[in-house]
Amino acid sequence: MNPLPRPRPARAVLEGRYARLEPIGLQHAAGLYAACGGADNATRFDYLSESPPAREADIHAWIDKVASQDDPLFFAVLDRASDRCEGRQALMRITPEHGVIELGSIYWGPAIARSRVATEAFYLHARYVFETLGYRRFEWKCNDRNAPSKRAASRFGFTFEGLFRQHMWIKGASRDTAWFSIVDREWPAIGAEFERWLAAPNFDAAGLQRSPLAARAHADR
Repeated sequence: MNPLPRPRPARAVLEGRYARLEPIGLQHAAGLYAACGGADNATRFDYLSESPPAREADIHAWIDKVASQDDPLFFAVLDRASDRCEGRQALMRITPEHGVIELGSIYWGPAIARSRVATEAFYLHARYVFETLGYRRFEWKCNDRNAPSKRAASRFGFTFEGLFRQHMWIKGASRDTAWFSIVDREWPAIGAEFERWLAAPNFDAAGLQRSPLAARAHADR
């Protein structure tokens, strides 16, 4: 086991084949508003703590507030093919003394949701947490009513650990929180499966996968 405490995450750019994570800044505001503004995207905020932005100025104000924070530490998700910001995610509830960290406050816009860009955006942070920072535990938490988030956690190889009833009060309603984790001894097999899935030969000319991601199966080994 790596000695504790582990380093805190840095504001580092993380490059992948299809996605790039950059520390969030005002240069991402226009792209992020295009990805999350408007009535068509409003339901994507149902399980986030904030409301959908009504105008680009709301995104500017939000970035002004969060860009200087160390926890949560927000990153813009860029699609490398277009070099546009299409979402955001954060490393949060960072506990270096225990080697525990969470990925949360995720918004993947319609251009990248359920795509290799979003999957790699998750993978880049997971690899950074385990392989660069040497953390012991990586967490994923979501509203228990958020079925897509729970499916994503399972697909990414997380283990469901239980339900925290009446854990939070969000937007005038009680939230039961589903908890998931990957621990360090599971990561080598899960990470190798991500590398296999993300490799160029696994995608056809249209960018469609030839075989599915099986991280859950690797976590169960």
